[in-house]
Amino acid sequence: MSKFGQPLQRPLAKAILCAALLTSLTGCVEMMVGTAVMGAVATADRRTLGAQTEDKTITVKAELRVPKIAGPESHVNIASFNRKVLLTGEVADAALKSKVEAEVQAIDGVQSIANELVVAAPASYTSRSSDALITTKIKASLVDMKTISATSFKVVTERGTVYLMGRVTQREGQIASDIARGISGVDKVVKIFEYITEDELRAMQPTSSRVPL
Repeated sequence: MSKFGQPLQRPLAKAILCAALLTSLTGCVEMMVGTAVMGAVATADRRTLGAQTEDKTITVKAELRVPKIAGPESHVNIASFNRKVLLTGEVADAALKSKVEAEVQAIDGVQSIANELVVAAPASYTSRSSDALITTKIKASLVDMKTISATSFKVVTERGTVYLMGRVTQREGQIASDIARGISGVDKVVKIFEYITEDELRAMQPTSSRVPL
């Protein structure tokens, strides 16, 4: 259900909800939706194609390097948006938290890091499953909200804390934050946005689709 207590009505929102539920723990979203849909999402993304490609490269490199540093007793998630990296999950101690950050910071293209790692035992499968469901519900609710662009947001959930990334206006960021807070199971919402102005937003939109904000 959406933040306002109404069922998700738009077919796309329902499709995302179903697909994400099936694939959130397997990472096979692209196989599910096909290259045509992924291409459309990439086109609607407010990052440049270069930034999108670099974000994927940063993520892949970090996912290869971090386990060697963090070890089997840690659980680290990496998300990159417009060359800004978010680290979430659990590590054994504070020194390891710093080492992981330094390793990721050394990757070409990384501009900044939000290190949200906590010193704790790795989250349980049940906790991760709950986080994946929360992320799925938020993404579907963003799609259902007609006044913002869902493709402009990246959503990461860790132990009930939701991290929101994206190139958005203050207005869009607040709407997304309110949506996330309205989802059952969310304990906290952390905004890691790159803000743009409403004028910049209008300039990004095709002429035929521009409407007063």
